[in-house]
Amino acid sequence: MNADLARLGGVVGALGLSVLIAAPPRSWRAGGLAGWALGCVLLAISVAPAGHHRAYAAAAILGALAACLLALLFLRLPWTLAAAVLACAPARIPVSIGSTPAKLLLPLYVVVAGAAVALACELLVPGRVAMARAGRVFQPRGRHVGEAPVALDRGEPEHPALGPFAWPAALLIGWSGIALLWSEGRRDGAIYLLFYLLPLGLLAVSLARLEWRLVWVKTLYAQLAAMALAFAVIGIEQYLTRNIYWNPKVKVDNAYAPVGWFYRVNSVFYDPSIYGRFLVVGILASLVLVLFVRGAWAWAAAGAAAVTVVGLLPSFSQSSYFALAIGIAVGLTVLWRRRAVLPLAVAAAALAAVTLGVPQLRHRVLGKANLSHATGTRSKLVSTGADVFVHHPVIGVGTGGFAKAYGKETHTKGRASHDAPITVAAETGLPGIAALLWLLVPALWFPFRRNRAATSSERARLAFGLALLAIVVHSLFYNALIEDPLFWALLALTAVVLRQPDAA
Repeated sequence: MNADLARLGGVVGALGLSVLIAAPPRSWRAGGLAGWALGCVLLAISVAPAGHHRAYAAAAILGALAACLLALLFLRLPWTLAAAVLACAPARIPVSIGSTPAKLLLPLYVVVAGAAVALACELLVPGRVAMARAGRVFQPRGRHVGEAPVALDRGEPEHPALGPFAWPAALLIGWSGIALLWSEGRRDGAIYLLFYLLPLGLLAVSLARLEWRLVWVKTLYAQLAAMALAFAVIGIEQYLTRNIYWNPKVKVDNAYAPVGWFYRVNSVFYDPSIYGRFLVVGILASLVLVLFVRGAWAWAAAGAAAVTVVGLLPSFSQSSYFALAIGIAVGLTVLWRRRAVLPLAVAAAALAAVTLGVPQLRHRVLGKANLSHATGTRSKLVSTGADVFVHHPVIGVGTGGFAKAYGKETHTKGRASHDAPITVAAETGLPGIAALLWLLVPALWFPFRRNRAATSSERARLAFGLALLAIVVHSLFYNALIEDPLFWALLALTAVVLRQPDAA
């Protein structure tokens, strides 16, 4: 690996994306997009295994052709970008980058390339279609849709597409790229930037530029519910047939399960916890329709949610169960307001009683088992990650440096953290965790602020908020927050719905 090339690519790509996200002038954003592309190329060269040059060239040519075709589609039908992101989000393919194993979103990267080409056309080509679309998305109030985008033609500033999430996202991304400079895990950091932070950040920018279309939001819900339902059915089939498609670790864990009914499934996903997270997002989207809509949509959503819950159970993902419980509690609070306090308290008491009534669970909570054993050693990872942050509070150990820092703290083999905020704090220090918290607070506030779920946009805003809440809660026990394309997509769609007058 060329360390200097990785450092340069990380800084150029991350700062370019930060400018693209937050800078008002169109010319600055075009320069930011160019910096993002250059940074991605430098990072790709730095992590690419030696040899196979012909294969790389062929893949680049095919990828460029596919990107151009997708760009034409995204310019013609902008909301197909959101549908493509949702379709590709579950596809995490385990591969090896040299000697480093990783689970990459390979199909999604083709979508990212198409989004980048489409965005470049909008920013650089003075064509009527691209400029008209940009004018419609950022049209000031009081100006009709059909009018020419005068402000853009004069080069006047426009508001960042990500709205209240723009500056914290830009700071988090930019500082993460800079933090690669002093990281001892530069290869891990370069992979993180190249395959997660930079492509998903660009998708967020592209999705946030969409113009609100209720029919497309309904289409996205139908797609999400259908995907979750299909994955749940596959998971149920796996549980009944005791057949896991891949991930040898899950097969080994099932072989040593203490009881016969315990059998973890992963559906088409590599990891049962990621499978559970996706199902939770689908269930919470259906919950909004069940609670606040009447008629055929509500009944269809209830049926889809019921089957999806059955498929969620054999994932045996405690983090997914907890995220779903929090999402349901918040949804009921929006529906019942203060009247939700008593039923939620009764439900919590019943859960506690059931937990203490099961001997194995009671032993974990009250018995001799320590916290590390009760949480599957995750509490040890969190506490050690906190120690790493305490020892390097100002700038952290560098992007991608958590595993090596963990190894030094414990004098063992390095491991990844299972808590997203702890990982960000340990690797990027106070600036990074401050930017992340600045990003998460509005992300978990604006979707619920003054939201009675009385209109279509308010219900969409609530669904986005519940899904974001579930992903954030899940990431406290599993990590994979910044690496989740649904997190960035939901941020972008929340910014889109916030531009609606009745969502303010």
